[in-house]
Amino acid sequence: MAKLSPVDLQQALKGADYPATGEDLARLARDNGAASALVDALAAHGKDEFDGPNKVSRTVFGSD
Repeated sequence: MAKLSPVDLQQALKGADYPATGEDLARLARDNGAASALVDALAAHGKDEFDGPNKVSRTVFGSD
């Protein structure tokens, strides 16, 4: 499996409206053609709400 990068996340979340839940972002990432590992990483946060892309990045990449 390829390692996820912040650039992958940025591309996957193109067009995102915040605040958004992990479920919302996973759906958008899937629609944007993101790798399943990235979709799964977002979906794992289900109903957690994110106020912007920086919070998503910190959560997905473990620096939060």
